[in-house]
Amino acid sequence: MQILDGVETAKHIKARIKQETDDWKANGGKKPHLAAILVGNNPASETYVNSKVRACEELGFESSLLRFDSNISEKELLGELNKLNDNDDVDGILVQLPLPAHISQDNVINAINPAKDVDCFHPVNQGKMLLGQPTFLPATPYGILLMLDHYNIDVTGMHCVVIGRSNIVGTPMAILLSRNGKPGNATVTLCHSKTKNLKEIALTADLIVAAIGKPKFVTADMVRKGAIVIDVGINRIEDATRKSGSRLVGDVDFEQVAPLCSYITPVPGGVGPMTICGLMKNTLTAAKHKK
Repeated sequence: MQILDGVETAKHIKARIKQETDDWKANGGKKPHLAAILVGNNPASETYVNSKVRACEELGFESSLLRFDSNISEKELLGELNKLNDNDDVDGILVQLPLPAHISQDNVINAINPAKDVDCFHPVNQGKMLLGQPTFLPATPYGILLMLDHYNIDVTGMHCVVIGRSNIVGTPMAILLSRNGKPGNATVTLCHSKTKNLKEIALTADLIVAAIGKPKFVTADMVRKGAIVIDVGINRIEDATRKSGSRLVGDVDFEQVAPLCSYITPVPGGVGPMTICGLMKNTLTAAKHKK
């Protein structure tokens, strides 16, 4: 069993992104600029956004963080978003999800200029991805592809089971694994909470991507020996042995599943750092396309 180390892999990929960025700027290219919108003070969202800001600093990008109270109206938020759309210096825009219940997530996503939608949530970019046209790729699936490539894991001909069908991870992950590309050319089964015989399907998988948002959902009796397991989940559970009273676990029961695997990602330290890499690569691409 080999751990797919997202922290170490991200260091290698960030080094390449930084070199590409330095070369781009040395040849007259503009400094990539990522603008992030954070509504409210959700601790997890704070952590995610801060990690993105730190990555920008590390890579020589410019970043802007716009913070708003959770009681901001949808109209006001859309107005702030339009200012970023109109700002030629801003290359990439991300709105940290989730948003407060009174704000329509769809309305906000649809309002982002697709050319600046570095999270690839906008329907235009999702549609281009589905059709195999040049576009940004959703950050987490993109990061997973980068990890597979880094470890020289060829999924061609594999049966990949994706558990979870969100538009952020599960559905685009299934599309990207099945497309004619590298990594790609896998046969993909997309499963979810309503799937019948999920255990039996998972047992046929060469690769499992767990992105269902339920702690330790994938158990040892769902994984065949030698399978590759990518755990996208980040769940906080109670743990009286920890000073904080809680700890992070994935959607996979790591302790029981890991001995069965040829490769497996840990939580934390697996997919999370790779998501940042995907976002940074998209932001650099956005900056280059504006010259």
